[in-house]
Amino acid sequence: MDELQLVKPVSTDFEALTELWEASVRATHDFLPESDIQYFKPLVRDQFLASVDLHALQDASGRFHGFLGVLDGKIEMLFVDPESRGNGCGKRLLQIALEQLQAYDLDVNEQNPQAVGFYQKMGFEVVGRSPVDGMGKPYPLLHMKYRGK
Repeated sequence: MDELQLVKPVSTDFEALTELWEASVRATHDFLPESDIQYFKPLVRDQFLASVDLHALQDASGRFHGFLGVLDGKIEMLFVDPESRGNGCGKRLLQIALEQLQAYDLDVNEQNPQAVGFYQKMGFEVVGRSPVDGMGKPYPLLHMKYRGK
């Protein structure tokens, strides 16, 4: 894999980031029905990406391997391309959130045990739970806070 560079995506990158989001969600969110993936997709592209401080890992060819979105000290999104999982992309993005952006809080889908385990391994602890996601859909969220390793 080419050396990945940290970049600040712009609106013309949102389509590619939304495709990465969809591939990541399909690989890790097996609890989401197709109708909800299609519901969230335009929201991600047209609203969510523009509402956060966005950072991404990109190779020399311009392909994105993962991205992070932070708002008000909270990690709002962290997605890694399925083909790049296990290569340190998620860890690198999370370290950027913690060390450079001072983002120490996040919500994660309770039904995504891989992500929950990743965040716990990286020093996050569950501090609360919501029975629905931020859109009021029936996907429980775990509220996590960074406690260090």
